[in-house]
Amino acid sequence: MAGATGGDKATVSREMAGNSFAVGSGRCHRASAAQRGCESRRGSCVRPGVLDDERGAGLVRRLVVREHWSPGRIAGGIAVERPGLMVFASAIHRAINERRLDPPGLTRARRGIRARPRHKGKRRHGRGGPEERRGKIPGARPIGHRPEIVGERSGLGDREGGTVVGKGAGACLVTLVDRRSGLLSGGRCAAHARRDVADVGIGALRRHPESRTVTLDRGRGFADFEKVVQATGAVFCFALPRHPWRRGGNGNTDGLIRECFPKGAGFTAVGEQEVRAVYDAIDHRPRKRHGYRTPWEVHHSTVLHLL
Repeated sequence: MAGATGGDKATVSREMAGNSFAVGSGRCHRASAAQRGCESRRGSCVRPGVLDDERGAGLVRRLVVREHWSPGRIAGGIAVERPGLMVFASAIHRAINERRLDPPGLTRARRGIRARPRHKGKRRHGRGGPEERRGKIPGARPIGHRPEIVGERSGLGDREGGTVVGKGAGACLVTLVDRRSGLLSGGRCAAHARRDVADVGIGALRRHPESRTVTLDRGRGFADFEKVVQATGAVFCFALPRHPWRRGGNGNTDGLIRECFPKGAGFTAVGEQEVRAVYDAIDHRPRKRHGYRTPWEVHHSTVLHLL
């Protein structure tokens, strides 16, 4: 047979041993049956993926549900700390959409992990219309007067600030984000009032004496900014109304906070320890712009092992 086909006798021997079948006292080989058997074996010998194993699926499920990591951050963090697992963000997205990461026993009526999208519909405002009467803070320094080096994000100490307001006129959160590292500071205010916001801001900036500039929005809670300037010596600048991209780091961090405290939820029953736990979780969340290092690692020039 090898001489007739021009092949090697060892190749013919292996083919007959693996793809022939018994007929009477001899063996028979049929090309169509051999091809079907080859395709069947090839389909069953695919290496299982990371998410097909409960260990890998459990790790990804924990990072999505408990740590609020996005698929991109999970893939990047695993590539850095556990290169042997090697999972892609697209594979995590597919597993979520196919409900392969849902907890056991979850009914089909519930959306499971798919119910955890961070971005929801936003109301967009045009730039036309009547004159804006909000955000008129006396003595506010425009963002155009901010030192140009702040825009380079080259050093620690330049912060972006804002507030996260809960339901009604009760308590709120003050957020101060370092532009270089993304480290979050601030805390809970008993009321969304200028004095309370100023006191929390003073405490946060004193814990970080390297703070040099603070870029804020024009919310009424920052009307007492001069009190903070006198207490800390930091330079305060205010972004223009409806220019959230001038404080992009703070806006992104507020979105992470909203994962734990959705809009419509109040902060009156939320304690300081719970707020601090959320802030710490965000500070230990890997960021793509830092090569999947955390803000805490970048700010303190150290390395942690989170996985």
